[in-house]
Amino acid sequence: MSQTKQLLDALQWRYATKVFDANKKIPGEVWTALEKTLVLTPSSYGLQPYHFLVVQDAAMRAALLPHTWGQKQIVDCSHFVVFTARTEMKAADVDKLIQRTVEIRKLPADALNAYRGMMLGDVVNGPRGKAAHEWAARQCYIALGGLMTAAAVLGVDACPMEGLVPAEYDKLLKLDGSGYQTVVACALGYRAAGDKYASLAKIRYEPAELVKVV
Repeated sequence: MSQTKQLLDALQWRYATKVFDANKKIPGEVWTALEKTLVLTPSSYGLQPYHFLVVQDAAMRAALLPHTWGQKQIVDCSHFVVFTARTEMKAADVDKLIQRTVEIRKLPADALNAYRGMMLGDVVNGPRGKAAHEWAARQCYIALGGLMTAAAVLGVDACPMEGLVPAEYDKLLKLDGSGYQTVVACALGYRAAGDKYASLAKIRYEPAELVKVV
C-alpha cells in the first residue's frame, strides 16, 4: 500500500468517536508515540505555549463529566487529553526557549539576540502580547490536529471535544494561578462495536469547493 493511500484511508476511517470500548486500552508503545506527536507539534516561534494534561485518574474524569456536557467519552476512553494554553507570555518564556536552543544547537549565548528581540516585540510587548491566550490557544489546535491525524494512522480512535466548561476544568485541574487555562480536550481509545456513528458516510464538500488555487 502506498503512503498516500495509507494516509487517506486512515483519515477516511476516523470519525469523532461517540462511544468508546471502556475495556480496551491503548498499548504503551502506541501511546508513547502519540505523546511524542504532541511534543513534536510545531508552534509559533517554537515557543510551545501550552501544556497537555493526560487525565487518567477515574475520579477526576468523573468530576469533569458534568462540565463536559455529560459526554461519556471522557470516562470510557483509554486516554483523555486536556489542552491548556498560556494566559500571558513573559520575557522569561522567551529566555527559556533561547536557552534551550543554545543548549541543543551548541550556539554562542548571544547568537539569538535578534530573534529574542523579535519575539519580545511581538508576543510579549507587542500587539499579540495583548491577546496572548488567544494566540496560544491557536497553537493548541495545531497540536490537536496533529494528534488526531497521528492517531488515525496508528488505528486509534479519537474525539475532539470543545463541549466543555473551561472555567470549571480549570478549578478541578487546579489551573487557577498556574499561567495556563483549558482550551479544548481530546478523548482517545478504541470505538465500541455498537457505536452507530462509525458506519455513517462522511459528509464533506467536493475538493473544488473547498480548495482554491490562487
